[in-house]
Amino acid sequence: MLAISFCLLSILAILAEETAALDIIAGGRIALGISRGSPEPADRGWEAFGYTGSTDPRGADIARNKFDLYLRALRGEGMAPSAGMSFGFPPAPAGENGLLRLEPHSPTAAQRIWWGAGSRETAVNAGRMGVNLMSSTLLTEATGDAFASLQAEQLRAYHRAFREEGHGFTPRTSVSRSIFPLVSDQDRRFFGLRAGESHDQIGVIDGLRSTFGKSYADEPDKLVEQLKQDEAVMMADTLMLTIPSQLGVDCNAHVLESFARYVAPELGWVPATEGPATGYTREELSAYGV
Repeated sequence: MLAISFCLLSILAILAEETAALDIIAGGRIALGISRGSPEPADRGWEAFGYTGSTDPRGADIARNKFDLYLRALRGEGMAPSAGMSFGFPPAPAGENGLLRLEPHSPTAAQRIWWGAGSRETAVNAGRMGVNLMSSTLLTEATGDAFASLQAEQLRAYHRAFREEGHGFTPRTSVSRSIFPLVSDQDRRFFGLRAGESHDQIGVIDGLRSTFGKSYADEPDKLVEQLKQDEAVMMADTLMLTIPSQLGVDCNAHVLESFARYVAPELGWVPATEGPATGYTREELSAYGV
């Protein structure tokens, strides 16, 4: 049972405390993804919860400021002065700046926070903040270049910004793709009608012209060759699969198993049983112009 005093702590403080606690309990294995979120169905809905003052119609400025505060708290920065012996509690030890940090504290938890970036600009911000990068199947940019090329440039911009800030650890990056190995009659019936014929698409999301990446559906050996030509997939250390949840657990488990068995090993995938996942080093990324 977890008891929380919402009247005394902000939601950000609670989130930072629970992140640290979970990371400690999990032995340093937390992986927490955060982003501004998808387009709001409500008109400036965040203001109903007290988050006012945004000059951005999407609330992105508030999201960035709140995330920065969350990171500072999670990293153990002093946040508030000690109350001394007030209320009968013994004085807590203050940091070098005379302020108290949040407890519990996990020294490396912030190195396992991921920011979901939908553009090169937000990827650069993530690199400067010193968090890992998640990039999905769309970018809020439409230059005429292929989606994989746009996303690869996004990854390069992120790595350059991260390196310039000198954060002192090797970051991780992930990209997402819809990938369906065709290994059964059911696979061909569900996903194989236009195998190998999918293309990037241009559309509008959140009021911005955006590029949506294509889906992959083909025989495993053909998928391997296609994905090896996807520069962003090969540059990222992690590939996340987007799956059609409406088809049910059994179908999606089959899709994931087929990918893990027939495709992923040919792309250099290493099972989690062989050790924790790590980001690519500077030397490994040099082949991609990073």
